[in-house]
Amino acid sequence: MSGTFAFLVHYGFHFVMPFALARVLFGRERWLSAALLMIAASTIDADHLLATPIFDPNRCSIGFHPLHSGGAALAYGLLLLVPSWKLRAFALGCLWHLATDSLDCWMQGTATL
Repeated sequence: MSGTFAFLVHYGFHFVMPFALARVLFGRERWLSAALLMIAASTIDADHLLATPIFDPNRCSIGFHPLHSGGAALAYGLLLLVPSWKLRAFALGCLWHLATDSLDCWMQGTATL
């Protein structure tokens, strides 16, 4: 895939799509706050600081970094069961982040599945 296209998809999905998802899933009252919480979920990228090198363009984040693992995805999924729209928005943001990174791995040909 084109590097520019992959870049636009990756960052568009991380920082634009949460607004559309939040609008549909959280309604008029909470969509903006929910979208910002979903974007804040990108803080799970802090686990990249544990890797050497911190950034490797040929490395798929999924399954490599601890907050990008199957166990972490399960924890984010369980957070969806908590009766708090704020926690649900954050958890959904984490899951959306993992889905976006998975798509990125696939587009770059670095997916391990």
